[in-house]
Amino acid sequence: MRTAPVRRRVVVVPVLLTLSLGMWGLRRGNAVWHDEAVTIGLASRDLPDLWRTLGHVDAVHGLYYLLMHGLFDISGADLVVLRLPSVLAVAAATAGVTMLAVHLAGPRAGLWAGIVFAVLPGVQRYAQEGRSYALVCALVVWATYTLVRAVERDRRGVWAGYAGLLLVACWLHEFAVLALAAHALFVPRARRRAFVGAAVCVVVGIVPLVLVSVRQSAQVGWLDATKPAEYACLSLMAGVGLAAAVIAGSGRPTRASRRGRLVVLGLGLFLAPTGLLMLLSLAKPLYLDRYVVYGAAGLALLLGAAFDQVPRRGRAVRAGTAVVAVVACAALVPLSFCLRTSAGRSDDMTALAATLRETARPGDGVVYLSVKRRAWELAGSGPAAGVDLARARGPVASHSLYGTEVTPEKLRARMLARPRIVAVASPPGAAVEDDAMARVKRDTLADHFTVCGERTAHGSVVTVYARPGRC
Repeated sequence: MRTAPVRRRVVVVPVLLTLSLGMWGLRRGNAVWHDEAVTIGLASRDLPDLWRTLGHVDAVHGLYYLLMHGLFDISGADLVVLRLPSVLAVAAATAGVTMLAVHLAGPRAGLWAGIVFAVLPGVQRYAQEGRSYALVCALVVWATYTLVRAVERDRRGVWAGYAGLLLVACWLHEFAVLALAAHALFVPRARRRAFVGAAVCVVVGIVPLVLVSVRQSAQVGWLDATKPAEYACLSLMAGVGLAAAVIAGSGRPTRASRRGRLVVLGLGLFLAPTGLLMLLSLAKPLYLDRYVVYGAAGLALLLGAAFDQVPRRGRAVRAGTAVVAVVACAALVPLSFCLRTSAGRSDDMTALAATLRETARPGDGVVYLSVKRRAWELAGSGPAAGVDLARARGPVASHSLYGTEVTPEKLRARMLARPRIVAVASPPGAAVEDDAMARVKRDTLADHFTVCGERTAHGSVVTVYARPGRC
């Protein structure tokens, strides 16, 4: 049986599974979370406005916004249009993971690796988000596949293809460059010179983006230090990956060399980018799992190769694997349902817009204790509710995400001129802004207004204040 037809048949099942999971509940009840609202707002701007905005903020996602701008021009800013590129990108990533495992460990390992990748919670989540992470994942996976072929063939064109794919991934999000660490672990000594040349091209190619994004580093100033729970989760998953690597590395000696390469590649891709980003976060908080979601491909490779070996192991291993698989599936089902509801994300800008329209009366002032809560306007959720007292210029006019604000003194005067104010804040436990404007907002409300009522919208708290006796 020829190799190419076998690979095509093996790829079909995981890709169809990925597409089915991706299209299932794609609209999520028409809920849009903060980052997706930003995508809609920026990608919907005219190209000159978008270009000027990227000079001030969010340049790290600039290429993605340009791609989405083109799609919105053709099809409009519908939620399906927003999220469909991510669905297709994850399907492409699934195909790449399957092909990698088939090439290094055989068809059955490829089938399992593709299925595992498709059902991983992080993969399911970012397959349905209007952000760049799914596209980055697909490009890193296919760059990895191209690297494997380049190591085997050592042709200049294949190395150029590898560098090109990874460079585009880095232009979509610069933390894709961390994949180079995983790839360096895989490349044998005889190919290191070619690999270093390709890696240098990638690094040099993203220098302009890095220089711009460093000037915009205040954008990630809200990130907290990596939490102990995140370290614990990585340690637990690293244990799973290492156990899978041990099982995957066993079996028939005739294939031991290829399986060994898969183990090195899988462990590197799974652990190196995430580990490096966590180490960097010790100096400056930078870690978010979505920045390195492509690491899930490494775990899928390890588990796929391990499942391929399980039937050849003893009864105890087979029984243990069956129990683990049943428990994992039982945990995945409710999580998969949750990911397709508005509660499956950290906030819901659509719900906030609806709550504001129901709460604010004509003439009410609105004060955003968290400026990020203004993102509901970027999603095109309808006319503004109340009067934004702090706003000086809107997002488009100021070439920013949320607009600019007036001086603290002017804001205080505006607030005191209103009998009723609707305040919008992040939920308890979120980072609290503590600049001069934030203090004026909080102090003026506390000193001159009383609380009349409070409502929660997923990820936001809306509180009505009034002058004493005016509730």
